[in-house]
Amino acid sequence: MEVQDQESLGRWDRLGSRDAISRTKAMENICQDVMRKVEAIRPIPSSALSPPASRSPPKSDLNDILAHLLMLSKRCPYDDVKERCVRLLQGVQDLGVRIPRPLGNGPSRFIPEKEVTRPPEISPETFNSLAKMNRFRKLMTCFFSLDQILQISKVDARTQSIFEDAFAALGRLDNISLVMGFHPQYLGSFLRTQHYLLQMDGPLSLHYRHYIGIMAAARHQCSYLVNLHVNDFLQVGGDPKWLNGLDEAPQKLQQLGELNKILAHRPWLLTKEHIECLLKAEEHSWSLAELIHAVVLLTHYHSLASFTFGCGITPEIHCDGGHTFRPPSVSQYCVCDIANGNGHANHHDDPLGNQEICGEVEVLMERMKQLQECRDDEEASQEEMATRFEREKTESMLVVTAEDEESVPSRDISRHFEDPSYGYKDFSRRGEHVPTFRVQDYSWEDHGFSLVNRLYPDVGQMLDEKFQMAYNLTYNTMATHKDVDTSMLRRAIWNYIHCMFGIRYDDYDYGEINQLLDRSFKIYIKTMVCSPEKTTKRMYESFWRQFQHSEKVHVNLLLMEARMQAELLYALRAITRYMT
Repeated sequence: MEVQDQESLGRWDRLGSRDAISRTKAMENICQDVMRKVEAIRPIPSSALSPPASRSPPKSDLNDILAHLLMLSKRCPYDDVKERCVRLLQGVQDLGVRIPRPLGNGPSRFIPEKEVTRPPEISPETFNSLAKMNRFRKLMTCFFSLDQILQISKVDARTQSIFEDAFAALGRLDNISLVMGFHPQYLGSFLRTQHYLLQMDGPLSLHYRHYIGIMAAARHQCSYLVNLHVNDFLQVGGDPKWLNGLDEAPQKLQQLGELNKILAHRPWLLTKEHIECLLKAEEHSWSLAELIHAVVLLTHYHSLASFTFGCGITPEIHCDGGHTFRPPSVSQYCVCDIANGNGHANHHDDPLGNQEICGEVEVLMERMKQLQECRDDEEASQEEMATRFEREKTESMLVVTAEDEESVPSRDISRHFEDPSYGYKDFSRRGEHVPTFRVQDYSWEDHGFSLVNRLYPDVGQMLDEKFQMAYNLTYNTMATHKDVDTSMLRRAIWNYIHCMFGIRYDDYDYGEINQLLDRSFKIYIKTMVCSPEKTTKRMYESFWRQFQHSEKVHVNLLLMEARMQAELLYALRAITRYMT
């Protein structure tokens, strides 16, 4: 990477400093750099100055810088940086250069932006002082609604600190973090783990880590994650040629393609022979420590792709699809209403639907109470428990994902992996039989945890904390009901996901699943876990319609972590069998 590029990256990075003076100096340097680039495309005809911003800059890094400034003006957790970015964008527009505006309805297509935790907005005092600038108010109403500008987001100190840490580590506060911000305790654990996997000391080089993230996300056609890690890959010095396709990457990474596709779609087929092929590939061999690191990254990004699709995460503001340089179209309402999701139907606002669904919530709570009473009264035999597991596993195969239609990945995505036709298949299709994976024989707690921690120190502990955080997280609420013990429901969701992967807990009565999870919920779970690229907004809205969006995000955290653990169990068992 050229020295000039490194210096530019350094200026952006310093915006994440907790020291206000460092941030101020960084912004001053960025302002000077932007103005130099703007001057380079002048002179601009005087006619371009009225109306303002009529000229779009030529396709160059100026576009990228302006998009980055737009992102910072919306997402930076520091008010001083947000305000300076707004001023700089205004200054550029005053010179007749068109500036970008955000697209979409916030971080999620499924969740109204007003409900998502955001970094603090510009204060009313600051807005009033900025409003004195020429055309500022007109500019800002193209970015945000007036209510949104004046609102001071109710972010507690803990969440704000987590946002600042994330921004310092990545140079951005991404949409995934904003949606996970519903549950700050989990978000903190997730970000610590991801930071360690990507940036701290470990067996794999930094550019290998991001490339493996690209490979994993591409298996599920998750362009959001692919785009993020393409940028990160280049920033840490990755070879741009590798991005032309997997066949341009080193042979060592190409050999990981088979493991990637099996883990993503049919992890029960993984054997110790697959592991041996990677560890005994002569000059392209993986070490055990490297392989553990790669496996954790693959499973992390497979499951994160599920969360991304399950929550309808939108492109980052500064990435393709997150902004446009085109002026807003004129319609019967302001573009800022569109940007804030106003005018879109919200299933939570349906009074008739609420009356109908309210009864369903109470029915679910009553079933939980009855099941608890049955547990106390009698206990099924081991034979009956095994029969119920096999019955639930068979029934899970009858649940159809989405419309069960094949989606063809674009060339931009498919070039990062092999065999695009390879996807999820149920256990017993075409007579295929897969032995049940008994957790009592190989579990995360007794086997996988120690193996990961031994070969990749501290990561086993971090993963365990993240699994436990998602599994045990509760606010003792269900929709509008309080003081509810949700442990039975959380366990049913977790175990159903593992059941779909053939994983059985001997001490769990699988008959409870059909009592607690209705068909629409099962369709959503199976689609999000097995074929997440097929997840739709209709599916998201079709289950638990009266529940809060924060509760649905919690469900998605459960699905993501249960899926990751299931993949890890198969991979780590195969590695253990190879080692023994």
